Amino acid sequence: MKELVNQLKKSTTSRIMVVGDIMLDTFFYGDANRISPEAPIPVLHVHRSHETLGGAGNVISNIRSLMGKADLVSVIGKDLAGSKILNFLEGIGCYKKLMIETKEIPTIQKNRFVAKDQQLLRADYEELNPFSKTIEDKIISNAVKAMDSCDVVVLSDYNKGVLSNRVIKTLIEEANKKNLITIIDPKGRDYSIYKGATMVTPNKKELHEATNMPTETDGEIIAAAKYLIDTCGIKNIVATRSEKGITLVENNGNIHHAHAKVKEVYDVSGAGDTVVATLGLCLANKASLSDAVSLANLAGNVVVGKTGTATVTLDEIENAFKSGKESSSQLNKWSDQQQARKIIEEWQNENYKVGFANGCYDLLHSGHISLIEKAKASCDRLVMALNTDASVQRLKGPSRPIKDEQSRATVMAALQNVDLVVLFDEDTPLKVIQLLKPDVLFKGADYTVDQVVGADFVQKNGGAVILIPLEPNQSTSNFVERMKK
Repeated sequence: MKELVNQLKKSTTSRIMVVGDIMLDTFFYGDANRISPEAPIPVLHVHRSHETLGGAGNVISNIRSLMGKADLVSVIGKDLAGSKILNFLEGIGCYKKLMIETKEIPTIQKNRFVAKDQQLLRADYEELNPFSKTIEDKIISNAVKAMDSCDVVVLSDYNKGVLSNRVIKTLIEEANKKNLITIIDPKGRDYSIYKGATMVTPNKKELHEATNMPTETDGEIIAAAKYLIDTCGIKNIVATRSEKGITLVENNGNIHHAHAKVKEVYDVSGAGDTVVATLGLCLANKASLSDAVSLANLAGNVVVGKTGTATVTLDEIENAFKSGKESSSQLNKWSDQQQARKIIEEWQNENYKVGFANGCYDLLHSGHISLIEKAKASCDRLVMALNTDASVQRLKGPSRPIKDEQSRATVMAALQNVDLVVLFDEDTPLKVIQLLKPDVLFKGADYTVDQVVGADFVQKNGGAVILIPLEPNQSTSNFVERMKK
């Protein structure tokens, strides 16, 4: 992570184009110590007010605070609020000639009234009428022109008119023709309009609304994301999950969880914009998807600890990583499969013997601990592969697992003898074994070597298969049956 932050600090050429709805955010801060005699409402004694860019403008502000270069294509009214937005853009060094001024609509304004970090009320000024074809054509023309000098295209959709279905479809198609990365911050329920996008970033609620599927557990998030990928032609889904962090689901089946480490949440206004901006900047600098998501998660953790529509800096992200590194060491052991392969390659290059064991590990018991201890005694680094919730259900039935995959992986990663934890969604671990290429494969002695999945592959690659004696009367399934009784 430190290397990626340093790379972003040194970057001078990458550029991001943002297309979307912009607005002027105004915050009124004060105290609310009494109730109005006119109605049962608090009276806010305002001490100060603060204006800033909102919507797609907040994405731009975050890109600039992260030392990235950015262009913005959006629509504002020919009014005072619109003039303020242009001045803000000029002040942060954003090229403003791509902006479109019109008398068709007033500039959108959102006023928030805050007492002691708590929002009391939001008052919006907006007229949501579809833009004329002339305005749509101008949006497309300006955006396509800007694509010639950018690396990533971000569509920041607040459902205020800039990103009509026609504009979205055209810009994704044009970006794909130019081999540009497209990141969509979505709105609405129909994600088929984002067909061909590199990445779509719904929050948990938006993911539920788009799929009509549950989105509480890791398994449910993954299932809903895969549904969107399969049915809407989207390449990757990045689901933001509030206090549970961010989950990346790739179209090749890879999954990466970045866990939140937020100490205290003050305000979530614009936090999604921060995540999108960080993703865009990382991918513009050729970072991997998993690394981009991990850094975006850190950025989101920082910004929700601030009040108002806030931005984050690379130094703040770096400090958050340093301060959380020690306390979250067990979570850092939990990796997606592609990142795990890189880690294992580094271990093997240093002549460490890498062992591998797999299972559901639904209710961790003394038999599991014994197997893990004996496995670690026969290798230098031990990788534990856990079945996802969906995989456990197929193997054990609809009433299992007892604990979801996030809980199981977190507990497993906390064990001293475990060096790395990965999840796999298939019925057998053969695919993940072939990817990770461990030196030693461990299995309980209730199997024979010829029954162990992946044994042939490991042995052909010069590795070994070790069968570990099991403790008697230790079975999760038996424990579950006894609990039922």
